[in-house]
Amino acid sequence: MSRIANKPVEIPSGVEVTIKGHSVSVKGKNGAMSMDVNEKVDVTQQDNVISFSGKDGVAGSVSMAGTMRSLASNMVVGVSQGFEKKLELVGVGYRAQAQGSKLNLTLGFSHPVVYDVPEGINIATPSPTEITVKGVDKQQVGQVSADIRAYRPPEPYKGKGVRYADERVIRKEAKKK
Repeated sequence: MSRIANKPVEIPSGVEVTIKGHSVSVKGKNGAMSMDVNEKVDVTQQDNVISFSGKDGVAGSVSMAGTMRSLASNMVVGVSQGFEKKLELVGVGYRAQAQGSKLNLTLGFSHPVVYDVPEGINIATPSPTEITVKGVDKQQVGQVSADIRAYRPPEPYKGKGVRYADERVIRKEAKKK
């Protein structure tokens, strides 16, 4: 049984929420987002609080209400504060450079890797070995970070590759003669 659905989503000042039927729209200083709510879930707004509840007698409605509540909470946080993921490049000669809507990566291949940044995502490179991915949509920020990491995931022997800033790579011992 989901307990997440019981906790209401509080709307901070500067964020505007509109509920029309099975559609929830959120507008804030960083942008606007909208989503369609599942038919098994009822959405209500009172003052600065949004509540989600499952319809009685419908199978899976309570767990779906928890899911919809989490998605709405992420939208509210995204338009008010935004989301950010940091990546680090570890390895000799590994570099990153943001140029407009492209990210140029040098990852030890015979060719440079060029990543096209999707709309709604801002990528910055404070240093040649650091990448910062920012955006309003939590899912999209995570997916872009995972796509960049997938070009050269960290390997367990020397630890070289692209890793999340808070990731801990477990190192293996080299083969002994």
